[in-house]
Amino acid sequence: MSYHVQVPPSLRVLVVDDEENIRHMLKLVLTRAGYQVLGAPNGRDALPLVRGADVVLCDIRMPEMDGLTFLSQLPPEAPPVIMMSAYGGTEAALEAVRRGAYDYIPKPLTPDEVVLTLRKLEERENLARDRGRLALENARLSERVGEPVEGFVGRAPAIQPALRMLERVAPYDTTVLITGESGTGKELCARALHRLSPRRERAFVAVNCAAIPENLLESELFGYMRGAFTGAVGNKPGLFEDAHGGTLFLDEIGELPLGLQAKLLRVLEDGKVRRLGARADVELDVRIVAATARSLMPPAFREDLYYRLAVVHLHLPPLRERPEDVPLLVEHLIGSLCQRLRLLRPTVEPEAMRTLLLCRWPGNVRQLENTLERAILLCDRNHITVEDLPVNIREQPPATPTVEGDLLSIPQRTAALERDLIQRAMQRTSGNKAAAARILELSYKALLYKIREYGLEVG
Repeated sequence: MSYHVQVPPSLRVLVVDDEENIRHMLKLVLTRAGYQVLGAPNGRDALPLVRGADVVLCDIRMPEMDGLTFLSQLPPEAPPVIMMSAYGGTEAALEAVRRGAYDYIPKPLTPDEVVLTLRKLEERENLARDRGRLALENARLSERVGEPVEGFVGRAPAIQPALRMLERVAPYDTTVLITGESGTGKELCARALHRLSPRRERAFVAVNCAAIPENLLESELFGYMRGAFTGAVGNKPGLFEDAHGGTLFLDEIGELPLGLQAKLLRVLEDGKVRRLGARADVELDVRIVAATARSLMPPAFREDLYYRLAVVHLHLPPLRERPEDVPLLVEHLIGSLCQRLRLLRPTVEPEAMRTLLLCRWPGNVRQLENTLERAILLCDRNHITVEDLPVNIREQPPATPTVEGDLLSIPQRTAALERDLIQRAMQRTSGNKAAAARILELSYKALLYKIREYGLEVG
């Protein structure tokens, strides 16, 4: 969800006409319509002003240099030109269009017709830009066929729904909530959403809500004014302002105190922030992406804020649910690590790879990466063997096909049981949520919340 869509700067219109009253009338009409207006009495005086204009309104008959001569003198990168012709000048206006003018307007001019013609030109230019942007995006997508999505490595069925959804929602300003266990790549997912969006050239600001002390979190997010509290010796923008025009990633959003949750909800609804100690709000254009490794359930987390954040819910599965991706991840991570460490790329012995495949990976991809970094540094003769792996990796019982079966974590087992029961109830009722809620002995609203919470509805 975007806070506030900024209104782009108004178009600059260059009016070229030898009649001062017409220039004056057009300046009044166009300024009232939101345009910026420049003026010139003939084509010769207008030529130096062309670079500062987005569109030109030009008369046909003028002293010094007429409209057709002016048109012929324009450089290829000149803005669109709309000709103005008095009665009897229609042929000349049509000739101007044949020579590259965008359109012509007959005189005497009517304000509505002038504004309407400019609006049509704006729509055409916006459409052309959109087509160009889409063509560029299609070219980029074509180049990436068969490649991982922005650094994501994986072909397992378990990860595909999240990757496809990521690509679909990235170009839009929709707020996204990313869920998944620690180490599954939630920040990587957020960065991919940013890089695949039109905001890619602007800032990506990441903040871990659990890493900042509660008494400092509000000032970090919203900023403060001088004298707002003891130690505030100057004005300081917050992270929301730092992310203006770009993306703000709120990691571990579940750790946000309830008081700040209410303020965040207000920001999402109003598209404005107010620094501590300030008297006025600041309008911002920021895309919000949030992430959590734990359940966002009331009363610890506001239900209304959850629905504001989870406009799109992306759930990243744990590594134990995508074991077929382990060899791909091993190759990718070893390459990245060796490049960073400036070491030769080692080979992984078959028995070591088998051990890696059988591991449960409770720390997910992050744990796998740390394990491989250790093995690269300790291995001899540029070969990673089982002995180069940590003892806890070598000696743990192999993972079983029952993905959740061996977990001893009560919250994770409870969540897995709830998710399984909801899926079975939805299958039994052919997707009828009201009937499923009755079977599960839940309220309809609670079922909808849990469906979103567990990412059971992707579309």
